[in-house]
Formats: sequence, structure tokens, C-alpha cells
Amino acid sequence: MNTKKVTDKLERKKLKRTARKKAAPKPKRASGVARGSTKRKVAKMVKGQRKR
Repeated sequence: MNTKKVTDKLERKKLKRTARKKAAPKPKRASGVARGSTKRKVAKMVKGQRKR
């Protein structure tokens, strides 16, 4: 939902809430899939840097 054009904060909030209610529910992960598989993966990091 793109609400950049809406300037009123309460109006934008209302639009987002209705969009969230209308959106299809996120599918549950299958039993054989790793728990962290949906996490954002970190690309190659320099040694000594924090990952997140």
C-alpha cells in the first residue's frame, strides 16, 4: 500500500489498516523448512563488523 500522497496522518493510518485487513494472510512455513529461512540474509561481511 503506497500512502505517500496522503498528508493527513490519521487518514493514512486508516488506509493502511484497511489494506492490512484486506490483504491475504501470510502462508505458514512447511514443517520441513528451516525456521530462519524467511530471514533477510546478510551478504559478504568484513571481519569485525556487526551483522545486524
